[in-house]
Amino acid sequence: MNEQAAEIRKARFGALPERVAFEDMVEEKAVLSANHARDAYDPDGLAVRFSCLAADLGL
Repeated sequence: MNEQAAEIRKARFGALPERVAFEDMVEEKAVLSANHARDAYDPDGLAVRFSCLAADLGL
């Protein structure tokens, strides 16, 4: 019975797939360049996002 069950399992599932190398599973991508328009310092634009009376009075 044990040999018959093993044959049935092998017929149904076959063999394990071949191992995949780590190098084949890794994809390297170039880093996107920074968005200088968004990251640039703009003192006038900062006032639009940051409004604080204490900061305006220098406290």
